[in-house]
Amino acid sequence: MPIRRHILLLVVLLAVSAVRAQSTPPARAMETLTGLSDAFEALTEQVGSAMVQILAEGYVPGDRSSTASIVARQSSSGSGVIVDPSGYIITNNHVVQGADQVQVVLLHRSGEIGPGGSILKPRPRPMAAVVLGVDAETDLAVLKVEATGLPHLPFGDSDQLRQGQVVLAFGSPLGLQNSVSMGVVSAVARQLRTEDPMVYIQTDAPINPGNSGGPLVDTRGRVVGINTLIFSQSGGSEGLGFAAPSNIVRTVYEQIRRYGRVRRGHIGVHAQTVTPQMAEGLGLERSWGVILGDVYPGGPARSAGLQEGDVVVSLDGKVMENGRQFDVNLYQRELGETVRVEVLRDGERRSVSVTVVERSDDPDRFVDLADPRRNLVPELGILAIDISRRVEEMLPALRKRFGVLVAANSADAVTESGVLLPGDVIFAVNGVEVTGLSSLRAVLAGLADGAVAVLHLQRGPRLRYMTFTIYR
Repeated sequence: MPIRRHILLLVVLLAVSAVRAQSTPPARAMETLTGLSDAFEALTEQVGSAMVQILAEGYVPGDRSSTASIVARQSSSGSGVIVDPSGYIITNNHVVQGADQVQVVLLHRSGEIGPGGSILKPRPRPMAAVVLGVDAETDLAVLKVEATGLPHLPFGDSDQLRQGQVVLAFGSPLGLQNSVSMGVVSAVARQLRTEDPMVYIQTDAPINPGNSGGPLVDTRGRVVGINTLIFSQSGGSEGLGFAAPSNIVRTVYEQIRRYGRVRRGHIGVHAQTVTPQMAEGLGLERSWGVILGDVYPGGPARSAGLQEGDVVVSLDGKVMENGRQFDVNLYQRELGETVRVEVLRDGERRSVSVTVVERSDDPDRFVDLADPRRNLVPELGILAIDISRRVEEMLPALRKRFGVLVAANSADAVTESGVLLPGDVIFAVNGVEVTGLSSLRAVLAGLADGAVAVLHLQRGPRLRYMTFTIYR
């Protein structure tokens, strides 16, 4: 299918050229085709030199339904792109998630071997890489290798992408190093589900397992996206590939380089995407855009005069089309910066200045503090960590000065009364105080299979009980 599509593209280009020239001699048509091929060849060599293959190994929670170990060793591979000559690399979080050993292969550049050399290039030696930080919400990670003068690619402006624009996807699909495929932008902003925390570029450029983390580039060799996922019924490419837009990627990259994590700014509102049904029921003037479903008490937006039901027209003059766009444009701002929000209320336009503050409820902010080998609590299906000074600074005021923090959960973290969430702090089990991870494990170890565990925990500013049945 991809070969047929590429042939069709070339045929269309030649046909257009022929129509314009009408009597163009065959030789000139051949020159046009050759020039197009040469341009793509040069672009591929330029981009390919900044590509890396990523090899990751680590421990992950095992299958609790089997007799195997609750912690299993796993190897994975993916792709990445160098974005700074001093060795900074961007890839997907899921490529390195849970890894305790990450290596990158700097893919061979054709210019290093003169004419007449073998077309089979020698496999370079892997280099150790450090994971500087990850962001699960956007599925991005930043790595660093000790090297200088590396070829790298610049970022493009994903807001300037247009449907039908030609793009190329680079990566190491199924471990096949430095592969390239060509296609077009199918959609510039695809939200896979309503209120999904991420918006993607959709492309029909073939993307397969192993392409994750590789760049989607425009015809100028600029990174306009990071290949992230595919929709497939067969397991292979079916022309439904999705890439994280470069403007989001750049923000995540710059924040991880600066802070080690993404500090998301917000103004204290819950922004929702307006749907046609919502617009009809509320009598809104237009069936698209952003509406404020909540304005948090005590937050900067409330202090500035914003209200529930306000329809956001623009943020600093930029038209807001959906809730995710609104959130992303806010966390790109410096904390303490003032933004101007224009809203519609009762048919009148109002312009309000609001201060950006850091979002304190990001559930992914604890993920990099946990290790599946040391922090897994299989009875509860969670990764849990002790409360340190660093952790306490990342939490709302604790009601007690001890406990265990839920850093990450799994499908097993479902209780009879709800779901354990990242950020929950467990203080007691069945009335027995939990002062740390070791004491939590000791209390749980004393419970029989099928016994009930009643957790006393803090979520946000409130305390609550949650019941849990122990299965081993």
